[in-house]
Parts: sequence; C-alpha cells; structure tokens
Amino acid sequence: MVKLAAMLRDLALPPRCPGCGEIVAAAHRFCAPCWSSLRFIGPPWCAACNRPFEHDRGEGARCASCLADPPAHAGVRAAIAYGPVARTVALRLKYARRTAYAETAARLMVRHLPAHVDVLIPVPLHRWRLWRRGYNQASLIADELSRLSSVAVDRTTLERHRATAPLRGHSRRARAQAVRAAFRTCGDGVRDRHVVLVDDVYTSGATTDACTAALLRAKARSVTILAWTRVLDDDQPA
Repeated sequence: MVKLAAMLRDLALPPRCPGCGEIVAAAHRFCAPCWSSLRFIGPPWCAACNRPFEHDRGEGARCASCLADPPAHAGVRAAIAYGPVARTVALRLKYARRTAYAETAARLMVRHLPAHVDVLIPVPLHRWRLWRRGYNQASLIADELSRLSSVAVDRTTLERHRATAPLRGHSRRARAQAVRAAFRTCGDGVRDRHVVLVDDVYTSGATTDACTAALLRAKARSVTILAWTRVLDDDQPA
C-alpha cells in the first residue's frame, strides 16, 4: 500500500532536479547536466581551513592564509564549491520555501562530518528574522544531518541576540565588524564537546567566526564548520 501511494504521488508530482527543475528518477537527485556541473570539495586540502589544494602537499600542510593567521575553528568543510547549481539550491531553500532541499543538501554534506563530533549547532537567526521567514534554513539542514548521522542537534546554546543588516555586498572587514558581538551562548551545553556548526553558505567566514568565538568562550573543545556550499577565491557570489 505504501509503495502504491508513493507511485501514485510520483505520477502526479514527479520528482524534479533541485538545480533546474527537470524530471528525475528520485527525489533529491540532480539531472545529469546539473550533477556534472557540481564541483565537490574534498582532500587534498589545507589541514587548518579545508581550502582545497590543486595537488597533495603532504599531511598537515596549510595554506598561506592559515600559516599567517591560524583560524580558531577546526576547519571549514563544505559539500560543493559555490556555483550556479549550488546557489540555486541555497536560494530556493532560503527564500522560496523549498524546505525539502535541506535534505538534498544534508545528503551530500554528511560525508564531511568529523568522526569525533558530539553535537550539531545551526547558525542561529535573530528572532525577528526567524519570525519573518518562518524557519531557519541552517536548522533544517542540521535536522536532516542529525537524522542521517544520529548526532544530536542543539538549538538553545547559541543565540543571535543582536539583529544585523544583511551582509551581502559588504567587504570582509565590514562583515566581521557587523557580527562581532551578535552571538552569545546560554548555559554550558558545549563545554568539552566537539561542535559542528551548520550553515547553508560559507562566504567570508564573518558569521561563523563570530559563532566560533562565542562557542569557544563557552569552553567548546573544538568547532568545525560544515556548509552546503563554500565560496572559494575564484567564485563570485551573486
């Protein structure tokens, strides 16, 4: 009966590619052209920030930026490099209420979860923005990651207590200044725990750096950032 219902549903509303809308074989699958256009991120990469290298530089190798200014976080992992399809999925999830795309993203992100993760924490929205949008896309992704990995989600320890203007179009320095004191923690839920901070798009790192600082002040053992897509030096966010 369940299989029959699923077949009837797919006939009436066939699954479509999250990137272009073409009909595909199953939900959360990309069509061949969209799939082939995705740039997956993985080793070899910088041991500190996980920025991909063109070739293997050896175990523990760091990029020039991390050698000059070591990050406080334990790495920035992302499923896909920023590009047209990754952007479409992120924008439709964030603004077009395509909440099922949280599972689409999580399915490709889960392979990057560190082996030692204790808890997933989504980057929080300010309460007014959450009220206007109706949901937090990072929290939806974290829920799907939790379902796929059985790692618990914590939505209460990290709080965005100060509203900030949208960061799009601002310089790296302006972004960092805007969010510097926007986050705080409540309680000791992350003390001595390895945290994975979940977000949809990693751009300059200003927001996640501010979150990381707050979590480390709360005595988190480590903070690894995990995003659906990451802007690299040769990518141009729109």
